Amino acid sequence: MKYIRRTGCAILVILAANLPFLYHYQIIPEKGSIFLMLLLVFGVVFLNIVPAFSHRKIPGRRLRVCADGCELLVYFLLSVTVSAAGLLIMIPAAFPEDKMVWFLNLLCVTVVEASVFWCGIIRVYLTSSQIGFKWRTIGILCGWIPIVHLAVLVKIIRMAMDEWEFESGKIMQAQELKDERLCETRYPILMVHGVFFRDFKYFNYWGRIPKELESHGAEIFYGNHQSAASVADSGKELAARIREIVEQTGCGKVNIIAHSKGGLDSRYAVSRLGIGDLVASLTTVNTPHRGCIFADYLLDKIPQAAKDKVADGYNAALKKLGDETPDFLAAVTDLRASACETFNRNVPDMPGIYYQSVGSRLNVASGGRFPLNFSHQLVRYFDGPNDGLVAETSFRWGEDYTFLTTKGKRGISHGDVIDLNRENIRDFDVREFYVELVSGLKERGY
Repeated sequence: MKYIRRTGCAILVILAANLPFLYHYQIIPEKGSIFLMLLLVFGVVFLNIVPAFSHRKIPGRRLRVCADGCELLVYFLLSVTVSAAGLLIMIPAAFPEDKMVWFLNLLCVTVVEASVFWCGIIRVYLTSSQIGFKWRTIGILCGWIPIVHLAVLVKIIRMAMDEWEFESGKIMQAQELKDERLCETRYPILMVHGVFFRDFKYFNYWGRIPKELESHGAEIFYGNHQSAASVADSGKELAARIREIVEQTGCGKVNIIAHSKGGLDSRYAVSRLGIGDLVASLTTVNTPHRGCIFADYLLDKIPQAAKDKVADGYNAALKKLGDETPDFLAAVTDLRASACETFNRNVPDMPGIYYQSVGSRLNVASGGRFPLNFSHQLVRYFDGPNDGLVAETSFRWGEDYTFLTTKGKRGISHGDVIDLNRENIRDFDVREFYVELVSGLKERGY
């Protein structure tokens, strides 16, 4: 059905774009020609406003607008190809006698096709999160290169179309499973961020994951601790936060899901600061339990003056983001392999708490966003296969371990595993993974 609709809409655009030819060569009958031309013009205007009635059923205004933009760009590709071919074919017939008609038709094609294109591309650029900065930039730069711009446009349409189809499917699936409350665990979920990030109201460190979990019945809290501090200091903040949550809600315990250094911070809080009875489970995600050898190398080789300068710059920036006493060097130092070896001896697991871990691998450097695409090679040299920051051999901890990657070359990076970039990855649905993860905690009675 959609192919019939697209073909019909493209024909409408083609007819409106080529009105000078249609009228001059009497393809449009003279009787009623004005009415017919006005009808075609009105049809294109209406099409730009409502590209497809079927899209009204798509859940979410953003996705509906994105889908409408994709439809208009498809109409544009189909119609502009035919209109351009028609202009070329008509050159021998139009020159020299009817050259003014030909130029008038060229102008009409340009105006009509431009209206369809811009109404589509603006919708897509404003609503699609999967196109990203990279393809938006490529689209702008290549927009003036013939043929190339069409190939880029096809890529953009495909990415945006995959997005709205996938996202609308996720929403409808969540609505169908809403009554099952898959993630309504006995104890609430405390999500703990990693180093150099904070919990912000308008930019969630965990991307689309918390909203997805909440739609399935989960109760979510955040660590709200500083972004850069030693494991011990971060652990103290988390211990205080857990006590606060338990006292305010009366929940008794929490389930911790911690990413990166947050896993070490949480282990310290649980084992060394007397809150073991307030924690039901601890799930660590891409946590460097055995540290990073490349961190040892860098800290040993870089001159102290250079380290201090970098630390001062980071600390100044982190203060502006909300940290009261940021300590860049303390945070990085605790991630060394040598430091984690000592840490693991002194911070044992607590009886009665369920420990599990998750790890992932970035298969090729180009699969990660900056700076992980750069650091991947460095970490690989010192530590072996990794997620862009942490070695694969460092992730496993606890009773159960889940390893994630993709079938293709891309893999799953340190940021992908928490949906930091809000990117839909083929072979890995990050939101579905966390739903299954939390659902597993519910099945265990946590």
